[in-house]
Amino acid sequence: MRFDDDAPLDASQVQDRRGLPGGRLTVGGGVVGLLTVLVAVVFGVDPALFGVSDGAVAPVGRATSPAQLQAACRTGADAERRQDCRILATVNSLQSFWQAEFARRQGQYAPASTVLFDDQVSTACGTASSAVGPFYCPADRRAYFDLGFFDELTGRLGAQGGPFAEAYVVAHEYGHHVQNLTGTMAKVGNDRQGADSAAVRLELQADCYAGVWTHHATTTPQASTGRPLITQLTDQDIARALDAAQSVGDDRIQQRATGRTNPETWTHGSSAQRAQWFTTGYRTGDMAQCDTFD
Repeated sequence: MRFDDDAPLDASQVQDRRGLPGGRLTVGGGVVGLLTVLVAVVFGVDPALFGVSDGAVAPVGRATSPAQLQAACRTGADAERRQDCRILATVNSLQSFWQAEFARRQGQYAPASTVLFDDQVSTACGTASSAVGPFYCPADRRAYFDLGFFDELTGRLGAQGGPFAEAYVVAHEYGHHVQNLTGTMAKVGNDRQGADSAAVRLELQADCYAGVWTHHATTTPQASTGRPLITQLTDQDIARALDAAQSVGDDRIQQRATGRTNPETWTHGSSAQRAQWFTTGYRTGDMAQCDTFD
């Protein structure tokens, strides 16, 4: 994964709340609560949907100035050296692609902000801890990431990791933002569990949308330069993304955590399904091919 070294990065799209207090948290107790969080919310939509909140709409709270992140993450060259700058650059690329894609389809894209945090964070969906992994909150249209999750991805979840594995995670959450804008997220309702549930279909579609962006990532120009911010993706990059998708399949997570699988409790789909739908998006580059609800 290579970036245009001279391209400026837009830090206004990312809020850096690392080091700030998050707020009160109630997740549920003991190993059962932690396993529920791990299985249900890794790459999830909204902690409140799975009971991971304090039951109230928490204040979004203070965020640090984008200038602080911009001071460290000025250009694509910084994205080559620093993880937080790489996440910022990935967000910039995603927003440029979806802006253009919505316009091509005679729609209007509303940008989503990304929030970097550690420990725990207050959102319009409630207060969530780092244990929930990356998530998207539809109430405030923000994607939340504790960068420590990527260590969990390669450690406890057994993924190979790498820059584009991380990019896949970010792209998946932005897939949820697209679903929020198009109204697809409303299809979930109370159908939140089971191999054929709406929740699983929602997650698989977000994987497909991540693949669609991947297809176009090296050809999507940035408004500031007229050039793609991501200049190169290799076969190894794609393999790492597929490996990450498989690592967070419900069956893989359950097998590692309990030694068995239970499709009736799935919320995100199997390893094979997640890889399949990412591949569908990547090969076609067409979001119309991502109808997991049909």
